[in-house]
Amino acid sequence: MYTKFSLASALMAASFFLFSCSDSTTNKSTNVDSAGTNAADTANAMQVKEDSVTYTADGTTFTGFVAYNEAQQGPRPVVLVVPEWWGLNDYPRMRAHKLAELGYLAMAVDMYGGGKIAADPQQAQAMATPFYTNPQLAKTRLTAALNKIKEYAQADTTNVAAIGYCFGGYVVLNAAKLGAPLKGVVSFHGNLTGAPPTKDMRTKILVCHGGADQFVSDAELAAFKKSMDSVNAAYTVKVYPGATHAFTNPAATETGKKFKMPIEYNAAADTASWNDMKTFFASIFSK
Repeated sequence: MYTKFSLASALMAASFFLFSCSDSTTNKSTNVDSAGTNAADTANAMQVKEDSVTYTADGTTFTGFVAYNEAQQGPRPVVLVVPEWWGLNDYPRMRAHKLAELGYLAMAVDMYGGGKIAADPQQAQAMATPFYTNPQLAKTRLTAALNKIKEYAQADTTNVAAIGYCFGGYVVLNAAKLGAPLKGVVSFHGNLTGAPPTKDMRTKILVCHGGADQFVSDAELAAFKKSMDSVNAAYTVKVYPGATHAFTNPAATETGKKFKMPIEYNAAADTASWNDMKTFFASIFSK
């Protein structure tokens, strides 16, 4: 029955699994391992610096979250992280932190301004709707974040990518299709609709899609592939068998049971998609 949901209904359902996330502390240095846990007693401990940054675009002030390894020397590729429609809560911050562990300068992006986080699904839908009615807004907001992160001395401004989850997947895909200056984008269980790609699109694309996702139809996936083929885009679609919508989020299983939604965490698909992302980045970033 879920395949008959409207886009708004699907987005509302997808947002619930974010409820269990809690905010992380910013402006600190922590020693962490590759799983994002305390690594004080591990040989590969590193110093991940976390900053809260503010910037202004079109009269709106945004508050982003930046993470990078202080122990690492020199510039490194930049990766923007676009959150689910719930806003910049703890989940995208965690992903930015893990990217910092991998050696990237990462920024979890504030798409709504003021660091706003929706209090309920209705508010989240209201916040996200402008991006669906005006895909260009995705590119504008992402570009504003990119301009800010480029101010960091650690930023290799010739190597920039973006990843996004659910709503964030939609945002990064549309930014790419509209010509944002990104070498690559990765969508994790993201919505695949939006603007048609430009004929001169140069951004490479990786779509990480759950094979059992009941919120992104086979027809939507087929239409996306057709649009990419129409401009000879460089894209890859990875499908993870048995993975539902929100498969990367550890809170999805509990939330799915609570709200009777077809979502659950899939550890195998989460690991596989993260590894696919790492391989993708290795292929697009120049040395």
